[in-house]
Amino acid sequence: MPDVIINLPDGKKMIVDSKVSLTDYERYINAEEEFQEKFLNDHINSLRRHVDQLSSKKYEDLYEMESPDFVLMFVPIEPAFAIAINNDNSLYNKAFEQNIVIVTPSTLLATLRTIDSMWNNEKQQRNAIEIAKQAGALYDKFEGFVSDLTKVGKKMDEAKTEYKGAMNKLFDGRGNIITSIEKLKKMGAKAKKSLPEPILKRAKEDDFEEEQEPRLNL
Repeated sequence: MPDVIINLPDGKKMIVDSKVSLTDYERYINAEEEFQEKFLNDHINSLRRHVDQLSSKKYEDLYEMESPDFVLMFVPIEPAFAIAINNDNSLYNKAFEQNIVIVTPSTLLATLRTIDSMWNNEKQQRNAIEIAKQAGALYDKFEGFVSDLTKVGKKMDEAKTEYKGAMNKLFDGRGNIITSIEKLKKMGAKAKKSLPEPILKRAKEDDFEEEQEPRLNL
């Protein structure tokens, strides 16, 4: 079983395995100088075997997931990896060819920070897409709102024209409707209310102007 499964953007996974054995490295550290070379080789061979074992494992079958891009092989002691790579500089590259990345405490932290940056970029990208969608929807709604306001404005203009025409019919010409109605009241019509003075004044003016216009004598 992997020790850690790291979720990556787009549903991908990264496995961290820390089961590497450092027994031979411990023996190398504690051995007499004449035996150190043997234990060092055993340590390097132990790392190689672990790489091969990780490569042969099918984590995607165990966890029903896509094949992980890389498996991080964690070596918890920095000098244990350093001395191995110094004596076998092909160790890292051979592991990498099998999609195994050997990491130590310092490089694992850098890798995790890179993954965190990937997630931030993924989140920003999702936010940008969502903002674009919301902006498009808002624009469409605003266009509909402007169209409705334009229609309302046209209706108001039409209503003003109709209003003006109707009012003109009340005031136009001699003996217009306003003055005729007002004469009924003066002749004794029982009315409790009076027409507004500005309307009566306008009607009288129009009536007077009509009366002053020259007429043809037939």
